Amino acid sequence: MEMMYGASPGLQNRTMNLPELPARIPGTADLADQLNRDCFCIGADLGGLRDALVGELAEHGLQGDLAQSHPHLFASTPVFVSSEQVTFMHQLIAAIESVIAMPQWQQHVLATAPDIARRQQSTRGVLMGFDFHLHAEGARLIEINTNAGGVLLNLALAQAQWRCCNQFPVPPDADQKTPAQAERELVAMFREEWQLTRGDLPLRRIAIVDSAPQSQYLHIEFLLFQQLFRRHGIEAVIADPQQLVLRNGVLQCDGEAIDLVYNRLTDFYLDDPAHASLREAYVADAAVITPHPQAHALYANKHNLALLSDATLLRSWQVPEARIALLQAGIPPMRAVTMADADALWAERRRWFFKPASGYGSRGCYRGDKLTRKTFEQIIAGDYVAQELVPPSERRLQQGGDSGLKVDLRHYVYAGATQWVAARLYQGQTTNFRTPGGGFAPVYPVASAGGMAASCGIADRSKAATAASSNGAIRGCAGGSG
Repeated sequence: MEMMYGASPGLQNRTMNLPELPARIPGTADLADQLNRDCFCIGADLGGLRDALVGELAEHGLQGDLAQSHPHLFASTPVFVSSEQVTFMHQLIAAIESVIAMPQWQQHVLATAPDIARRQQSTRGVLMGFDFHLHAEGARLIEINTNAGGVLLNLALAQAQWRCCNQFPVPPDADQKTPAQAERELVAMFREEWQLTRGDLPLRRIAIVDSAPQSQYLHIEFLLFQQLFRRHGIEAVIADPQQLVLRNGVLQCDGEAIDLVYNRLTDFYLDDPAHASLREAYVADAAVITPHPQAHALYANKHNLALLSDATLLRSWQVPEARIALLQAGIPPMRAVTMADADALWAERRRWFFKPASGYGSRGCYRGDKLTRKTFEQIIAGDYVAQELVPPSERRLQQGGDSGLKVDLRHYVYAGATQWVAARLYQGQTTNFRTPGGGFAPVYPVASAGGMAASCGIADRSKAATAASSNGAIRGCAGGSG
């Protein structure tokens, strides 16, 4: 196999039109925090949303009652973020993209990546997930994931919002982007991935691929993507990778040629023998596969976050000082877990959150203050990183409640641009879909102005003022690059 280093064509384009990056975290989020504690005037018609999804998808393979099978998929309560936090997250994503596009980054990261990840790629990789925890001065990037799930479910949720005051747009449409517009941009993203490799040839058929797709928790989203592609004139199938066959240089599913694979597998380097046909097709360039192994190596390996905040390394690559400061402000300290550091890490374990370097979906993750010695010994023996613990913000679900649910904020990103922003509400160590009242939640950006509060049920009505409007105060969140 030919190994090729240096900037891939699809990455070189990402260095263009980067915004000016500040040297420090901007602003505060007092108003957003207050709304997350005390605003309950916006919600979602979850029953109507479930009925609409079942009605649309029942004839295409959706089975059962979503209220029974997915009771905690959607939260009824939105999450508020300050416009300063939104701006900071966009700027941090741009800074990360600019570093990942550098030949020095690619040479450094790919030198230790699996062979399959070193193949030069023209495509960029669809639907990257940049996951954040919010705090008073900005946000901290917790991790980057390839093939982030849930974007179409969140567009459906955005359309199911209701409100009892006029302070916020429903659905949330920062940058004046509607869910319908966002859907069109998603289709354009897949067409662009195709055109980067195949030029003007027609994109005829997409395979949405995951292991035992009907058993996946987000199978409903596979059906939504299938319907989305078909509405835009692209045939689509949902397939297990073992249904794929490489025959005469053409990737096929049930005898039909596949042009592009929307890859939802968590076997990021296609090592599983059950994925042999997909791997062969990738190596032979018999189909466009997105996201691909190189995207995972460049973005999603957990060791990468330690490199992105390594000031000495970044200076050696001549990364501007303001950009280094931004990366360090937005990425919490992270270190590789080694036997040599075992005693120090155990002594300071309450400071750290432990993750498998190639993990996904919070599997194998542990808060240090919850660790047993036996589990810690297993961590030391594996390929783990330790990330400084960043407590998530909270969203209170009912007036007078003592505590709320934890908030994780996800940017769905393609080629450095945010396509949509969604939150996940949960209890426990990591995000999950098992928390009553939790699940995906829409995100409303608001303008922060000292101690002002929106007139939507917040106790101190003497300070009430408009929190957000469609005149630009909400620009840059649910879609667009801000």
